[in-house]
Amino acid sequence: MKSRFTIDDIAAARDAGAIDATTFERLSQFLVSQRIVATQAASQAPRYDFVNLLWYAGALIVLSAMGLFSTTAFGFWGDKALLATAIVYAALFTLAGAYLWRKRGLRTPGGLLVACAVGMAPLAIFALQSMFGVSPAGEARPYGDFYVWVKSSWLPMEIGTIVAACVALLAFPFPFLVMIIAFSLWFMSMDLTPWLMGVQEFSWDQRATVSMYFGLAVLAVAWLIDLKRWRNGDFAFWLHLFGLMAFWGGLTSQNSGGELGKALYCAINVGLIFLSVFLMRRAYAVFGAIGVTTYLGYLASSVFQDSILFPFALSGIGVLLIVFGLLFHRYGAAMGAEIGELLPSHLRGLRPAHARELG
Repeated sequence: MKSRFTIDDIAAARDAGAIDATTFERLSQFLVSQRIVATQAASQAPRYDFVNLLWYAGALIVLSAMGLFSTTAFGFWGDKALLATAIVYAALFTLAGAYLWRKRGLRTPGGLLVACAVGMAPLAIFALQSMFGVSPAGEARPYGDFYVWVKSSWLPMEIGTIVAACVALLAFPFPFLVMIIAFSLWFMSMDLTPWLMGVQEFSWDQRATVSMYFGLAVLAVAWLIDLKRWRNGDFAFWLHLFGLMAFWGGLTSQNSGGELGKALYCAINVGLIFLSVFLMRRAYAVFGAIGVTTYLGYLASSVFQDSILFPFALSGIGVLLIVFGLLFHRYGAAMGAEIGELLPSHLRGLRPAHARELG
């Protein structure tokens, strides 16, 4: 495990004659600068308290209201009205977000308002396509169908949203914006696959398979980003979360077949729990625990439905999961450090930067 030196330790080394006064001064200045950087990073790190929950909930409601939950009547305004609404909303959100970000130093609400502005991009492109007689879905469909139906003709809206999010990310390096990019890319994977395969119907199992592999790709990108510590925020967090949602959702939605396939599903979820310790990302443990619980629920309802002892065994497993959670909460950092010491050097280098710092 790595040793943490303080200025008092360095002073003791100076007094013992291990280092000279010049070296002591240089090391002291270095430690002070490191503390300042650590303090700034901690102040910029996302805190998920009640206030932040309200901020994120408000942003998600705005994005949902102008997207997934937009009604058919919303489109009766006409294409020009929709375009004007998107432009006005985007401008107001951007101005308000920039003010909070740059003038008030409130990066989280400011970044979320910028994310809401980016969320207006698909609405604006939808209106533009309709104005020029290019129906985004090839037929008269409301804007809300963009979030429901798989259609390759939605691609301009998805590409435009990705471009808008990338531009916003350059001006406002807010980690949640990568969630919008990943979400749009997931939509694009769903819309492109049937077009590339040349099929009209895209079955549920095919969607689940595409989602699973896309989630794996997002997790790989998140891991690559995690190898380096970023000063402007935890950009990998949202990629880990969305990648897990896409991968785990696709995996769970598939027909696992017989008992062997379902046992393999459970083994993958157990692997996610262990991967959470390797990567020091608790989201993996959450999804893994839900997956294991899902498999145990299947055993209770189908395989051991007539067994008297199974409920007691299942209760014991649940208690063990709670105990594991308590141990991880208390000793998670120490466990990560010990794993870092036990791993070979080539595997230790594959751990995220924040995990490598533990040991």
